[in-house]
Order: sequence, then C-alpha cells, then structure tokens
Amino acid sequence: MVNKDSKEPVYEAEIEIEGTEGQAVVSDDVIATVVGLAAAEVEGVAHLPGNMTKEVIGRNGIKNNSKGVRISLNDGRVATELSVCVQYGYSVPKVAKNVQEKVRQAVESMLGFESDKVTLHVVGVDLDRR
Repeated sequence: MVNKDSKEPVYEAEIEIEGTEGQAVVSDDVIATVVGLAAAEVEGVAHLPGNMTKEVIGRNGIKNNSKGVRISLNDGRVATELSVCVQYGYSVPKVAKNVQEKVRQAVESMLGFESDKVTLHVVGVDLDRR
C-alpha cells in the first residue's frame, strides 16, 4: 500500500510480542529496516532504489534503510515487498533468489516472526563496475 500524497509505502505491520513480563511492540520501521539491511548485504545487489548504497551505509552509518520496503501482516505472518538494483555482471535470478532467502532468514531469526512471502522487484542494473 502506498500513501497517495508522498508515494512512500504505508506500513501495515505493528506486531505485538506477548510474554510473561508484559508485551513488546515491534515497529513497522524496525521490520522494514531489517529487511532493507538484509537485502543490501547480498552480493550482487547494487542498492535499493531510494536508499543508500552499502558503501555509504558503511562510511556514514544508517539514517533510514527502510525506504522502498513494504511490510504487511497476513494471518500473523510477515509479508515483504521490496525493489533492488543488481550490479552488472551478476545473474539476476541468482541474486533475486539470494535476496529472498536472506530477507526470509532475517525476518525469522532476527525478529522471530514467520515470513509469509518475499516479493522482489528487480528494477534496474547498475552499470558501474566496482
């Protein structure tokens, strides 16, 4: 879902974790940031559109790595949708599969949520040979 005014994604997931000491709420921005960082770590991903590249993140720290990531909650499972640009020379199907797997693992291991699906849009090829 996208906000018609700003064209930025509207996050739909705010997940509560209930425990013996009360509850914890995981912000949608936290989920989106974890997803964005996981995708950016995959070899062959040049960058996420509207986002900083891995090199800028490494030098300057992270400001907002959730741009371009959409999160929704379906029957208690997290569904993600994101776009990436692939570096020239890498196999697009292999990079896409690796991004999907990395995002799924991050959602499940770092956040403790079940990953429903990871929809990936490859929207460009970065011709800058690093």
